[in-house]
Amino acid sequence: MSQHNSFRATTGGGGKKNRTVLKRFERVDLLRERGEWKEGDRVIGIKKTKPSE
Repeated sequence: MSQHNSFRATTGGGGKKNRTVLKRFERVDLLRERGEWKEGDRVIGIKKTKPSE
């Protein structure tokens, strides 16, 4: 059985793709940088954020 192309290692080196979805701790860090996060806010149900570019 062959592997799908998305699972194969790239020949161009690093092979790191840009992720469009951030993990919870990454979203909190990003909101903290933007000043939209206050200490004591709940981490569950935080708003969606786009990665900084």
